[in-house]
This record gives sequence, structure tokens and C-alpha cells, in this order.
Amino acid sequence: MAKRASSSQFVTVLLSLTLSFGVQAASLTIGYQTGVDPSKVPQADGVYEQAIGEKIDWRRFNSGPEVITAIASGDVQIGNLGSSPLAAAASRNLPIVAFIVSAQINSSEALVVRNDSHIDAPKDLIGKTIATPFVSTSHYSLLGALKHWGLDTKQVKVVNLQPGEIAAAWKRGDIDGAFVWSPALGEIRKTGRILTDAAQVGQWGAPTFEVWVARKDFAEKHPEVVAKFAKVTLDSFAEYAAHKASWTVDSAPVQKIARLTGANAADIPELLEGSTFPDARAQQTDALLNGGTAKAIGDTAKFLKEQGKVETVLPDYSAYVTGKFIKE
Repeated sequence: MAKRASSSQFVTVLLSLTLSFGVQAASLTIGYQTGVDPSKVPQADGVYEQAIGEKIDWRRFNSGPEVITAIASGDVQIGNLGSSPLAAAASRNLPIVAFIVSAQINSSEALVVRNDSHIDAPKDLIGKTIATPFVSTSHYSLLGALKHWGLDTKQVKVVNLQPGEIAAAWKRGDIDGAFVWSPALGEIRKTGRILTDAAQVGQWGAPTFEVWVARKDFAEKHPEVVAKFAKVTLDSFAEYAAHKASWTVDSAPVQKIARLTGANAADIPELLEGSTFPDARAQQTDALLNGGTAKAIGDTAKFLKEQGKVETVLPDYSAYVTGKFIKE
């Protein structure tokens, strides 16, 4: 199994890339991931380009830390990532700002164990090999679950693999379980069972969510672009909320999401149900962009520090969250 970069190495990369934040790409490049959400439909249809009025270079990434590295280098101006990599990046004072909570993660990320792994209860994880992308929301959820169960990471072999690598390692029999998202989640569930998911871990005190972030310099120079991007995204959430019953396996929206993410179309309706996509009004409440999101980032950073994943925790994370680009 190939050796992956450690979370401490990731933090070092973030620190070194802070120096390159003055670099600005000539065109609009947006980093996205393979998570299943309604905004993949306007992405597939070219609606973002129509609304913003310029060509967009969409770049697919395997995890939030990869997105952060690309944003820090100046290659990407807007990106999608989870609360854990956001907390790690903000704790390093990287000048980014979250402007949409794109999903409140529930069952769309889960810990799946192999059917032949003999893992029937949390205590059976001792000595087993569990994979997850480090410094991701799934990693954060896995650490939260182990803490809740009274297990130390030294008792469980937690390895750093990206989603595509997890699916391959699962087929080879190299791992006993994995905490991950789609499409890898749908793949490994075929021969495994869910031990817990992000919704349950959230109830235990470690909730996770996803955000769209922008480089601060880009958002300040092009506020209209960020606002138009936000509107298209939130319109897609509203469209899904109004017609979710019709988003069946054979429907056009589901087929578009499947083609863009690589997820099995049959899994997508359930995966969509596994997250909450806050509308424009919900975004601008105290629970989210008006205070709750910043507090949640701080709580995540504190937990990551306890786990040795970040070195410092800021006294206030409100500078990394804004609701000013959203109009109801």
C-alpha cells in the first residue's frame, strides 16, 4: 500500500502555501468533489457559466485538503470542502471565506465494515485496519466515533486513503472498513454493513458539514461572481426541495449527478436524502452563517487539536464565514 502524506505534513504544506496567496489565476477555476448534492445539476448543465458570464474551469478533487492546497497555491478561486479541512486551514490563518453551507452531513458519510471482517461491535475494531481520507469530514467523524466508543487511534490502524483508493483497497481485501462518502461509499456498502454514520456521530457531539469557500482576495475583487455562484447553488437546493419526490433513479437530475460524480444512479436518491441542503433563508440564520457555522468551525478545530491534527486554535473564526453574498 502506497504511503500517504500525514496530517502534519498537510499542515506544513498549508503553511508554506500561505506565501503564494498573492498569486491570482487569470480565469475562474472552481474545485469540486464527488459528493452527491443538487448543485451538480446546474454544474452539468452549464448554468453557472450562463449566470456568471464567463467560462469556468471545473477541477475535480478527491478531498478537502486537496482543494485547500489548490486554493492556497492560487490555482483555484472557489472550492467545495468539508468542515474539518476548513477548520484546519482557518487555524493556519489562510485567507479564505466560507459563503455557503452546502450540506449538513448526515448519512451520506458512513463507517462501513466488511461482511467478513468479524466486526460486530465497536470493540471489534481493535487491531483492524480502517481507511479514511485524512483531515476530511469523514476522518473527523471517525475520530469522533472512536472517542465516543472509548477507543484510542493506537488501538485501531487508521490509514490515509483517498475515496478511489478506498474502493480499490476494499476489493483487494487490504482494509477491514472505511469511513467515506460517495461514490466509494455506495461501492463498499455492497459487501459491507454500516457501523455508524455522520448523523449519529453528530449527535455524539461531532457534527460535520460542507461549505463553498472563496479566496478572500478574489471575493473582495469579484463580489458579483461569488454572489451569482451562490444564487445558482441555492436555486438548485430549492429545486430539489420542491421536487425531491421526482428525483428518482431514472430522472434527468439524478442521471446528471451520476455522470458527473461517478456514483451509481441507484444510490443517488438515498444519498441526497442523507444530507440537508439549507436554503437561502436558513443560510442567514444564527444557526449557520450568522454565527453558528463559525462556532462549529471553532469546535472542530478544538477537537482536531486534541487529536494532534492542528497546532493552534484561534479565539474566533467569524472572519472565515460570511453571509453577505446571499440574497433571499
